[in-house]
Amino acid sequence: MQLRYVETDAASCSAPLLAVGVVEGADAGSGLLARLDEALGGAVARALDSGDMRGKRGDEVRLYGPEGGADRVVLLGLGKADEVDAEAVRRMAGRAVRAAEAFRLEGLAIALDGLDGVAPEARAQALAEGAGLAAWRFDELKAEKEDDPVVSVISVDLVGTDDADAYARGAMTGAAIARGANFARTLQSRPGNVATPTALADEAVRMAGAVGLEATVFDEARMREEGMHALLSVSRGSAEEARFIMLEHRGGKEGDPPLILVGKGLTFDAGGISLKPPAGMEEMKFDMSGGAAVIGAMQVVAEIGVKANVVGLVPSSENLPSGTATKPGDVISSLAGKTIEVINTDAEGRLILADALTWGSRMKPKAMVDCATLTGSVIIALGHHAAAVMGNDDALVEELRAAGEASGERCWPLPLWKEYREQLDSTTADLQNVGGRPGGSITAAAFLKEFVGDATWAHLDIAGTAYGEGKLPYQRKGALGFPTRLLVEWVRSRAG
Repeated sequence: MQLRYVETDAASCSAPLLAVGVVEGADAGSGLLARLDEALGGAVARALDSGDMRGKRGDEVRLYGPEGGADRVVLLGLGKADEVDAEAVRRMAGRAVRAAEAFRLEGLAIALDGLDGVAPEARAQALAEGAGLAAWRFDELKAEKEDDPVVSVISVDLVGTDDADAYARGAMTGAAIARGANFARTLQSRPGNVATPTALADEAVRMAGAVGLEATVFDEARMREEGMHALLSVSRGSAEEARFIMLEHRGGKEGDPPLILVGKGLTFDAGGISLKPPAGMEEMKFDMSGGAAVIGAMQVVAEIGVKANVVGLVPSSENLPSGTATKPGDVISSLAGKTIEVINTDAEGRLILADALTWGSRMKPKAMVDCATLTGSVIIALGHHAAAVMGNDDALVEELRAAGEASGERCWPLPLWKEYREQLDSTTADLQNVGGRPGGSITAAAFLKEFVGDATWAHLDIAGTAYGEGKLPYQRKGALGFPTRLLVEWVRSRAG
């Protein structure tokens, strides 16, 4: 999709549709609304005076434009002026795209005016993100309906004149972030027979070549040579080989310790010998959502030229039952040298992450963050509104919480006290891979903590937020790309 900033007055811009935000208490006597009202022969004032447009969140009024301006105008309520933040702007842009889709339009313009509660650059970034995210759809495996073809929005102009330089920077950044998140959503959406570990690695390598990242992929022979036995234990039940993907962005000084992003890349999870129930198992194509987010975030990091060294690590495999699959009660080794008693083969994500985190810790990072659809327990704790964040450094946990607030991809801290680690004690190995039902999300993080060495580390459990019903205006049902934007925001804040 083409998304750009155009320095022009929204009231006179030429577009199939112009979207304008309206806060509670707005009047048609000043600013953009006044200029639009004059052009529309008083239609804006009538909409406000009638109460059809009160400026409340969710209010929407559609008008038809004058000669020489936009063909259509949609007024979108934003709520109280002092409550308009970047997320409200993001959602407004999503609503604007949905309005264009209702009109079966391929393009629209969105006014930057009237959103004064958000700084110009952040305003443009949020609009670009919301529009880009809303316009995405996954249809690459569908045949086009000749009698009723889908009309997609392929062009969005952000229009305004107040601060052209800031608007242009924000639009560029927001467009790149939306592309990265949408790339993650596309990878998430591909079914397991398409998005195999090899295919995921191939896509990562292709993307890396396009944006200037260095890519390295380990096959199973290389993993065996390195000692990644925990990762290999998960792939034993599948005919598909595992892959370990490493993407490197060298935007900082040579020799500077990197920021490391680690994402679980389980391209299909049947649970192994501890087989999942059949109902809903098709959704386990989304078990690689953390890996997809890391790949998408690395694309953004390269495109916007983050001035830091950043590494993305994605361990990828399938988890299937067969005569060669790891069995409950088996004891396996790991890259860290620790032995693990596998109590439940459906707790496999932490096994593949264990080797990836050990690899990352050996790179002596400034900080390391992993993200994974790891436990159903996190949904019981936080629902579908936020991911859980846990780690061995309170400052890093707070950085991620703040990045979540800024990006609209929220996370919330859970404790990681030593008592939780005791639930992982094993009589036959150094530790076991599950700690029982109590505190399941926390004990999973406690397991991961055993493999980070001295690294400053935090973990995001995204099982409740990576995919879903798509209830926000810029989402669709299915893949949500979470936490691509959060990771980008955190890396950017660390890079200054």
